[in-house]
Amino acid sequence: MKNRIALTALIFLPVYLAAQNPGRMTMEEMHKLHQDSKAYIAMMEDPARAAYQKPHEVVMSLDIKEGESIADIGAGSGYFTFRFAHHVGEKGKIYAVDVNPDMILYMNRRIRELQLKNIVTVLSAPDDPLLLDKSIDRFFICETWHHIQAQTQYLALMKKMLKPGGQITMIDFQKKATPVGPPDEMRVAREDVIRQMEANGFRLAKENTFLPYQYFLIFAIK
Repeated sequence: MKNRIALTALIFLPVYLAAQNPGRMTMEEMHKLHQDSKAYIAMMEDPARAAYQKPHEVVMSLDIKEGESIADIGAGSGYFTFRFAHHVGEKGKIYAVDVNPDMILYMNRRIRELQLKNIVTVLSAPDDPLLLDKSIDRFFICETWHHIQAQTQYLALMKKMLKPGGQITMIDFQKKATPVGPPDEMRVAREDVIRQMEANGFRLAKENTFLPYQYFLIFAIK
């Protein structure tokens, strides 16, 4: 499996490099990247991503408890999903939610390969995570919110799906020039996210600032 991923990364290296240079990357190129599942997975799983994404620091800062249920919205290749699985334990559950069947297939193969029993993949609708009400302790949304079009509707659904005391974590690229990340047109400013969340019944409970190019916001229900 690792050899196949490495080979795919080499094949699609030009696309990957373009994605890492937002000054040269156009919206059309970004959409093409998302439509090519192999190239997109190679980009998400590239070891170089850890330098700015800091996955270990992100996971540890969340202080995940055993038995938690976490919904990873826009889980993609499972970059965070599989990390979360180690922290929630056998009694916990990770819902890996994505609209792309190729991502679900990729994660299902990894789940079987790793023999994990606490991850459930969910092929969702673009406007609905398709999870049960009051079933989620934490929604985790990394580099995905700008892809969701019916955001107000989506927030209302997530609010119903959260357990009492539940939270929503938002990580996305700052709306300014950075060495990595999507085109400027696709970015949502930190201030706009906070205003949107507050307008829909959430409050900013915590903010982490250790990511170099992304904001890291944690919201709770008001």
